[in-house]
Amino acid sequence: MKIIFILSTLLFVLFSCGDDNGPIQDNPDTNIIENFKISGVIEGAVNVHLYLEAMSQQGTIEVAKCVTDDKGHFEMLSNIPDMGIFQLRLGESQTKIITLPLVPKDNVILTTTFENYQFSPVFTNTEWSESLTKYISLFSDFASKQESLATLKDKVTDDVLLKQYLSFRKPIELFCVETVNNEPSNPLNFILTSFLAPNMGFKDWNVQNLFALQKMSAAYANRYKNSPIATNLVQQVQVIENNYNQYKTLNAGKTEAPEIALKNPDGVEMKLSSLRGKYVLIDFWASWCSPCRHENPNVVRLYNQYKDKGFTIMSVSLDSDVAVWKNAIKEDGLVWPNHVSELSGWESSMPNLYGFQSIPHTVLVDKEGKIIETGLRGESLEQKLKELIKN
Repeated sequence: MKIIFILSTLLFVLFSCGDDNGPIQDNPDTNIIENFKISGVIEGAVNVHLYLEAMSQQGTIEVAKCVTDDKGHFEMLSNIPDMGIFQLRLGESQTKIITLPLVPKDNVILTTTFENYQFSPVFTNTEWSESLTKYISLFSDFASKQESLATLKDKVTDDVLLKQYLSFRKPIELFCVETVNNEPSNPLNFILTSFLAPNMGFKDWNVQNLFALQKMSAAYANRYKNSPIATNLVQQVQVIENNYNQYKTLNAGKTEAPEIALKNPDGVEMKLSSLRGKYVLIDFWASWCSPCRHENPNVVRLYNQYKDKGFTIMSVSLDSDVAVWKNAIKEDGLVWPNHVSELSGWESSMPNLYGFQSIPHTVLVDKEGKIIETGLRGESLEQKLKELIKN
């Protein structure tokens, strides 16, 4: 699945320390002008390192660190150039991590326990504290419910699993929309975008999410003019808006499917228009996409059932390695002849051309090359084929 929002902030980081009587802070530098502070208590965390880190495309950057005292108290001071998204990591664990926003002059107070550090922290004393505390609580509940779906994987259909997943996701998505609309410039909102972006495509996406993202984008551009995060957000929201508008056009009814003219595994160009006269399922997939591979047996079954009744498939791969792509076709038994790819991964022109942000994604086309419906999978695809192709 394509990740819409990339934290690309590059931070020039400076370190400072607390006084000699407080919790230990490494890398002292008396010339640093400290412009934020994080302090509080982590009950049960005795003499444990606490790290503040920034994530960038170059890797993890350590911004500051300190050590809790024998009662779990800590104090961390340092300097940041602008608003950013950070992770507060407890100890050497890669699981005890809290993602939080920071802006210069923040004076954050954190209260939590060692055992439930990342599940139920309480933040106070900043404009984003209350909302982050609520978000983490909702996210923990969502994650717990999502894990329960694993036990149903072999007992129910993919459509049932998807509906259940969307119902679990709904409360946190509504919270994110409401929070962004009420305070569009709040630094926390950048974290909330993961639940507003169309990570599963536009079919079940609420357009209210787009309106919230647009409101946030304008507010960030105004408040955080010099922040790479704000620049990145504005660009990404524009991409989402463009793709959504294209999706609406493609699904307005009787819209002609854009031409696909790409090469097959042997380097021979194949065109979608050459399949006129048949119902065509355009199946966007990739060898590295687990949900795609999981869906393939169902696609093969439907192809075999309807291939002699005016139905075929054009598989469009987002692979980048021709050998891996060919091997996946063979392994999954994708016996139809229409396989094409630009072999450029997510740099392919197909997501923009067909307005999707995740795979598997399908577009069902009629005999005249007009789009019937998009996003059909599992039972919904089978039912639609039954309606179109009478025995």
